Amino acid sequence: MRKSQLANWLFCFCMSAGMLSCADKNVETGSLHVIPQPQEIVEAPDDDPFVINSSTVVCYPQDNTKMEHTAHFLASYIKEMTGTEVKVSVDKPKKNYISLELDAENPHKEGYDLDITSDRVVLKGATEAGVFYGTQTIHKALPVTDGKTQAALPAGKVKDYPTYGYRGFMIDVGRHFFSVDYLKEMIDVMALHNINTFHWHLTEDQGWRIEIKKYPKLTEVGAYRKGTLVNYETQEYDSIPVSGYYTQEEAREIIRYAADRFITVIPEIDMPGHMMAALAAYPELGCTGGPYEIPMNFGVFKEVLCGGNEQTLQFAKDVLNEIMNIFPSEYIHIGGDECPKERWRECPKCQAKIRELGLQATPEHSKENQLQAYFMAEVEKEINARGRKVLAWDEILDGDPTKTTVITAWTSPKAAVKSARLGHQTIVCPITNLYFSNPGYNRLKGVASVARVYNFNPSSDELTADEKKNIIGVQGCIWTEWTKDSLKMEWQMMPRIAALAELQWSAPEKKELSGFLKRLPHQLDLYTRHGYHYKQDIYDVNIDMKRSESEPGKAEVTFTTFDDAPVYYTTDGSEPTSSSTCVKLSERISVPDSVTIRAKAIRDGKESEITECRLKK
Repeated sequence: MRKSQLANWLFCFCMSAGMLSCADKNVETGSLHVIPQPQEIVEAPDDDPFVINSSTVVCYPQDNTKMEHTAHFLASYIKEMTGTEVKVSVDKPKKNYISLELDAENPHKEGYDLDITSDRVVLKGATEAGVFYGTQTIHKALPVTDGKTQAALPAGKVKDYPTYGYRGFMIDVGRHFFSVDYLKEMIDVMALHNINTFHWHLTEDQGWRIEIKKYPKLTEVGAYRKGTLVNYETQEYDSIPVSGYYTQEEAREIIRYAADRFITVIPEIDMPGHMMAALAAYPELGCTGGPYEIPMNFGVFKEVLCGGNEQTLQFAKDVLNEIMNIFPSEYIHIGGDECPKERWRECPKCQAKIRELGLQATPEHSKENQLQAYFMAEVEKEINARGRKVLAWDEILDGDPTKTTVITAWTSPKAAVKSARLGHQTIVCPITNLYFSNPGYNRLKGVASVARVYNFNPSSDELTADEKKNIIGVQGCIWTEWTKDSLKMEWQMMPRIAALAELQWSAPEKKELSGFLKRLPHQLDLYTRHGYHYKQDIYDVNIDMKRSESEPGKAEVTFTTFDDAPVYYTTDGSEPTSSSTCVKLSERISVPDSVTIRAKAIRDGKESEITECRLKK
């Protein structure tokens, strides 16, 4: 046999063996019911799925850099989920391809349509952003196979678009500093959940985190503190220095990284309160002239920027002009929250400015609150002159701000109602439901913790149809007083950020907690696959225990788990095991009202933590 014949024979043999190997592999098909739930899904269960293999090509339009980036993102998601490396190309084969395309006729700016058959996947987006969100749906619709089986997408169609145009997540780096690399990881988490805005809280009493070249002491002095309060009840402090700031180039690096994932970075410079770090660096900006020290504890401090000092107002304008040179975002957040007026009432400069402006107290607004409104309005003029818009926390409504100010309503759900009724565009982020780091509200665990996010209604029924149009977005927030490390950051975010994503994206009338919880296990698998740490208490048993209305001395008990896992319980104080009584999740049991119920869920031999419940006497 000649060498050429031998080579051809070996090639054909290897190809045949390869095809047999592929044929022998089982196919695992994913699901289009992802988080956030798409607006419309039409399944085709009788049709063959689209099977992904090493010959699959992800195609994108030529000369479109954004789509090229997205194509490579999708290829990396497929590799990570399935272990299969697919090709990326502008050339489209006859079949076995995923085509990324633009559709100018789609009326939704961030909308997309997905059409899956056994031969090809066609993803059309109204914009490049819409295509990106479509790839996230493909990403989450894939099964996690690790190459052990072939992965497939189910045949069907998806028509999808977001409910809210502003879908935000805020991270505070003032109390504790997080590296550029870690913030990139958190941006990836946001992208996974179709979030399009990273609200970056850059300055605080406890630390100034962004380089301002005109005022170098802001980072030379303001980025360092001696230690931190570690126990609120005992007022115990550590002596571990906290430091760190981002150079302007590092900030631009974050902006570019986020932009590749269609996320806008909105900077916040919080003023005139929460400025102790700035006052420590430049004490002449305060009412008393200092000296000031960066606090190691947390709360609201009476030392704030001097509202009547022209030098202070110029400082604010200078800082924000440098910020606008760095950040191209439409919105610039200027804080406006928790600014006590004690120093202003005592300050000759503040009182002189009040007289100069002719400010008078009204039943709704004190003179000092109106001075803050003046200060913020002057800052807003500077921002508007650059073609930008102002964001501020809802306390700014105490001083009757300009109607062009966009409000982030945090103090309560009522604050969003008030803001919308006053005609302000409003982003809803109440502490009661969407603060993921508040130690009070975070006492809720497991499903209850997720439910407080999921069941919240951002567009309150108290609003009229026209007033609801002022609700332009929804945002989750993490404040880092008690969040020093990445593990706790991720525990606070996940899985509640999945509930937030559905709140921001999915149709409100289709939201249902039980359906969300059925889709949550795959999302948890995604977190594990990507190396994220989510709070394990989602696996714990929820116990509902009530005194019986029909049987004195008895209590009625029901158990639930988010994924309908088997529940084992005891009533004698012992630890439940797989040998304990197993209860059906739909079953209600009756026990003496004096007993303590102890329960755990067991999934494939893995046990949850014990949940205890006892009625109060």
